[in-house]
Amino acid sequence: MNGRRPVLVAPDKFKGTLSAKEAALAIGRGLAGRGVEPVELLPIADGGEGTMDALVRALGGRVLATEVHDPLARPVEAALGLLHGGRTAVVEMAQASGLWRIAPGALDPVEASTRGTGELMLAAIEAGARKVIVTAGGSATTDGGRGALEALGARFTPEGAELDALRRALHGVRISVACDVRNPLIGPRGAARTFGPQKGAGPEQVEELERRLRDWAELARETTDRDPAEEVMAGAAGGLAGGLWAFAGADLRPGAALMLDVTGFEARARAAVAVVTGEGRLDEQTLGGKAVFEVATRCRQSGVPCYAVVGADALDAFGRRVMNIEVEAAARGGRLASIEEVERAAGRLAQRMLSARPESAPRPRRTRRSSAPR
Repeated sequence: MNGRRPVLVAPDKFKGTLSAKEAALAIGRGLAGRGVEPVELLPIADGGEGTMDALVRALGGRVLATEVHDPLARPVEAALGLLHGGRTAVVEMAQASGLWRIAPGALDPVEASTRGTGELMLAAIEAGARKVIVTAGGSATTDGGRGALEALGARFTPEGAELDALRRALHGVRISVACDVRNPLIGPRGAARTFGPQKGAGPEQVEELERRLRDWAELARETTDRDPAEEVMAGAAGGLAGGLWAFAGADLRPGAALMLDVTGFEARARAAVAVVTGEGRLDEQTLGGKAVFEVATRCRQSGVPCYAVVGADALDAFGRRVMNIEVEAAARGGRLASIEEVERAAGRLAQRMLSARPESAPRPRRTRRSSAPR
């Protein structure tokens, strides 16, 4: 890196236009093209779709494909990520149980099952993983994780739960669930009433799912002494998070925080002269713990300057002060930003960074040759 501290480029996906990797490449090109070099790319995610890919790329892992069942019990091929020589696995539940697996006209929110997610977890354990990170986002399901637990060996009957086979399967295995929402399992903000309509549930089906989740929480409380009903984040992925927490002893973690911890973000940020993050739309939801907010918070705590290239900027001045961040928007008028617009916005940000740089900031190169990522 030419003996100079890099700028760490750590964006989330730009929903609807760019993956986190594509966004990082575009921002990196825009910065380097205006002389802000070297850059280090670290695409990030918040526990939803794309988290597995981001972790595998950041940590040099590998992807393992296996056959599982989709939410409607059809056989499909899905992938899981293996990190740290296979000792850690990343299971992105959307790979098997995601809404994208089902055509809009075929949605069945009452019957949709997380069984395929449990099959991916079992494949990870059989491959040697001792730690399994389950990323909970983009689900088609509201089964409280029952299907996943059954795939791992649990048996549920009207009389109760038989968990011996589940405990044997998970012996010596630590499970963490990366959650992209903070909703509890039941109630007005619970999994059924908040997210059921997005999965095709009508009003009557929403109430049926709510009753089923209430019964599920009661079973968990009677069987394990863990009550997921009001547990923060238990409603992630249609209650998958709550089911794994109650019956499998999983830890529930905010997805963005877990992602940054696993990738060693803070050490990378402290080694950088500045951090440039980004997402498709910066707004009040960002302040609720999304990946960009977590990046900005950790930069502030570490004393590292933080900037953002975003598709659209709908955050007010107070919100930007809370985040302690400088923002460059790529598009206007509510449009989705193209990859070219993101790259140009990064170029404009580079000019601002150079014009206001402290002594330790990146300096423009004097040569015509560029190390811009391609």
